Amino acid sequence: MEFGNHLLSLLLALLPWALWCVWWLFAVNWRKAWPMLAAGGWVPAGLLLVMASMAWAMIDARPCNCLGFLVVPNGWWQLGYLSTLAALALVSGWMQGQFAWTPPEIRTEPPPEAHDHQDAHAHH
Repeated sequence: MEFGNHLLSLLLALLPWALWCVWWLFAVNWRKAWPMLAAGGWVPAGLLLVMASMAWAMIDARPCNCLGFLVVPNGWWQLGYLSTLAALALVSGWMQGQFAWTPPEIRTEPPPEAHDHQDAHAHH
């Protein structure tokens, strides 16, 4: 019974990480994202990562003893955590390209209106 509790707690701890990878694998079209990142889109993404880790370090100002043998200072563990999330997103994009998975295109703009030429000539 104890093994089942440990397994359940492990699976619950890994669930957010798995959902994060599933999102980046199946909801992002990396064929469009890679060129955007290569054209300089990585700069605002990197700045956002650094700013978010700094804000997190101010909100939760404590060191992390999460490794067990090493205490990671405040600010650095938040940056490491968010960098790991960014790396997982990039690895998910790489996997999408390797396995040729592409999410379906979802149009966010309305379709262009069709002009009825016969109706337009009837009014003249």
